[in-house]
Amino acid sequence: MSKRIRIYTKVTPEELARIKEKMSEVDVRNRSAYLRKMALDGYCVNMDFSDIRELVSLLRRCSNNLNQYAKKANETGSIYAEDIRDLQTRLDEIWEGAKEIIARLAAIS
Repeated sequence: MSKRIRIYTKVTPEELARIKEKMSEVDVRNRSAYLRKMALDGYCVNMDFSDIRELVSLLRRCSNNLNQYAKKANETGSIYAEDIRDLQTRLDEIWEGAKEIIARLAAIS
């Protein structure tokens, strides 16, 4: 683990208020991390991961359904065509969500 070296600087109350305002704009609460990012890269990006959280939720539901279908198939030796169609529909939803996220991420650059 590398050791961090402290850098001290002085700011006016107005400058500190401006720094806090800019941190709030990008939803950063750690002043040290914000100042380090700005000093090294000159910008901070606030990413909205709500679409990715929704995609993960869909994946969890789909996985749960798949596990239930596998359990049913092991118990009875067969599964219903409706179950397969339901799973396919959920997988299609996941792929559509993934395609949208990829398109949005590609547009950032």
